[in-house]
Amino acid sequence: MINDVIQLLATRSDFFAGLLVEHLQISFAAIAIAIVIGGIAGILISEFTRAAKPTLAVVNLLYTIPSISMLGFLIPFTGVGDATAIIALTVYALLPMVRNTHTGLTTIDPAILEAARGMGSTRWQILVKVKLPLARPVIMNGIRSMVTMTIALAGIASFIGAGGLGVAIYRGITTNNAAMTIAGSLIIAVLALVVDLVLGVVEKRMQLRSAQARRHNRIAAMVAVAACVVAAVVSLMPAPVSAVIHVATKPMTEQYIMGEALKLLIEQDTDLDVELTEGVGGGTSNIQPAMESGEFDLYPEYTGTAWNEVLGESGVYSEDQFGTLEQRYADDYDMSWVGMYGFNNTYGLVVRREVAEQYGIETYSDLAAVASQLTFGAEYDFFEREDGYDALCATYGLSFGNTMDLDIGLKYQALAQGQIDVMVIFTTDGQLSAADAVVLEDDKGFFPSYLCGNVVRNEVLEEHPELRAVLEKLDGTITDADMAQMNYEVETEGAEPADVARDYLERAGLLDN
Repeated sequence: MINDVIQLLATRSDFFAGLLVEHLQISFAAIAIAIVIGGIAGILISEFTRAAKPTLAVVNLLYTIPSISMLGFLIPFTGVGDATAIIALTVYALLPMVRNTHTGLTTIDPAILEAARGMGSTRWQILVKVKLPLARPVIMNGIRSMVTMTIALAGIASFIGAGGLGVAIYRGITTNNAAMTIAGSLIIAVLALVVDLVLGVVEKRMQLRSAQARRHNRIAAMVAVAACVVAAVVSLMPAPVSAVIHVATKPMTEQYIMGEALKLLIEQDTDLDVELTEGVGGGTSNIQPAMESGEFDLYPEYTGTAWNEVLGESGVYSEDQFGTLEQRYADDYDMSWVGMYGFNNTYGLVVRREVAEQYGIETYSDLAAVASQLTFGAEYDFFEREDGYDALCATYGLSFGNTMDLDIGLKYQALAQGQIDVMVIFTTDGQLSAADAVVLEDDKGFFPSYLCGNVVRNEVLEEHPELRAVLEKLDGTITDADMAQMNYEVETEGAEPADVARDYLERAGLLDN
């Protein structure tokens, strides 16, 4: 595994370097904002003591909110991307900054402050000339803790399409690529340790008393602050207006492949550039609002998902309703479906082979008789979908003994380890062919159709009419077996999604050699 990680870092150095830059930009932007806001808040509550308890209580409360919940709360207001990630990271960085600033300023020996007042110093002079210099070691310790924590926590940015090294971690989990997950985690850990070491050196130098050392310290502090401010400005400033198509994908192997294919084909056949945001956490629930706000222009979607999750229909979708689906998208969202790939990635159920053989389970109805003795596992959104867990159980009279929420990239591992007995799969899953599991028959036809196609904002199609012709080339180019094979190449054989996408386009005669 170590050799695999080293080889991956060597061969994909550009990929990881780009993620590292994004990670630093997001982290330093949050750090700069937290130092300013947290420092000012800490100073104010140390000067106006009545505000200390409620302020610290609020900051403590915010700190206890899980990071995923914080992102989910912010997305409706600030959308997906860098801004939301920076706000969330800033919130978590405030606690150590505010608390240490307050602690450092309020634990100074009162006799020193009384002597300063006795010498005629004003309140401002006491703060700047006495309190802050004496509190500096405690404040600096808070900054060190805050910076290390922020760099480590910035991995969550990838969940909402903001980039950073979390992309490597999340993609590795999703595509069953342990080397990529380890590489992303390792770089974050090393980065946090290096920054902490640098800050430790700066902290020691700040304790030196010579005039020359103080000058060097001031210069170093100014450089550090300037770097954080520049990172904040770069991360928050709007992107330059240019002919760029913003493509998003869900956190699924086949979506990574299709995203890369879209980028290759669009950039080959048009003068447009493609900015690809891969593996947006939450899938449709986060991508669709971003499409509506114009943050994304195009993404691969599934008809059944669109029918139930986007349009809010409760009935089971079938492809004879596609005309209605298209019209609703045009009327309600000013979007079109262009480029229907051809494969149907619907849901299915599998049971561990030994369990299926023990109880003679072949169909979903057979499963009902023994479900109370089994553990059911699925990705998070399946338990909340209109056509998900509750509807499945109601249709077949299922009542499982236990359920387990799992990331989509960990389901097969959990099944192989016996942590779950039954799980939801996609019919194009690459790992399905290698799993020691039995695919059950959906004898009541519960799961709807999930044909895959591209959803595009009509405004983009009007501005760039050449895009429609490019996407229509993808009609009917992928069968279920084709998609399963491509997923297998990524998830089991370790191929890169971009390479698999290129091979697919070349086989289809769509990409120049």
